[in-house]
Amino acid sequence: PVIPCVVSQWSAWSGCAEPCKTTYRFRKRHIIQEPRNGGEACPALEERAGCVEYRTRQGTECKQSLVPALITTGGFGKARKKRAAADGKERAGYCVEFQLMAITPGCLHSHHLYTQWMRYLREGHTVCVECQHPALDSRSQHCSGDGTGSRKNQLLHWQAVGNPRCQGTWRRIRQLDTCSCPSVHSFLFI
Repeated sequence: PVIPCVVSQWSAWSGCAEPCKTTYRFRKRHIIQEPRNGGEACPALEERAGCVEYRTRQGTECKQSLVPALITTGGFGKARKKRAAADGKERAGYCVEFQLMAITPGCLHSHHLYTQWMRYLREGHTVCVECQHPALDSRSQHCSGDGTGSRKNQLLHWQAVGNPRCQGTWRRIRQLDTCSCPSVHSFLFI
């Protein structure tokens, strides 16, 4: 008989590969049943996603500032809030609206599931980027790359975490307490 490949459920996501720098996390699954007699081949056994850790393995805060702005899909924030919620004494966060000015072609050629959100980036569109804990620096009360202190109409740089070929420039429009963009145009500072 034809027997297709059978794989396990995904493992939990790992921590970031290295602290204090833009890197990746991964998850794995294993083969339970090898395909036989022309059965369907096995799917990918490992997935990677971009991430940044803001503390060293010893628990101290990272010293470097991450510029340009590093962004990921706003959907990641739901998991992040559960993992690293502010303790009530810290600022809850804020949102910055930007107008996308230039985008590299690499954003349109993101084939991994965790990079599909990059296809919604379009020149001229307004996007909302949320600054929340742990990206929100406790001393400065800002996220790296949020454009605070930039000149009006100054071009600022950003990069999508998970695909180094997806980057571009934007202009800061304004800072708000909460984001009001549609979910496909809502992102997070990492």
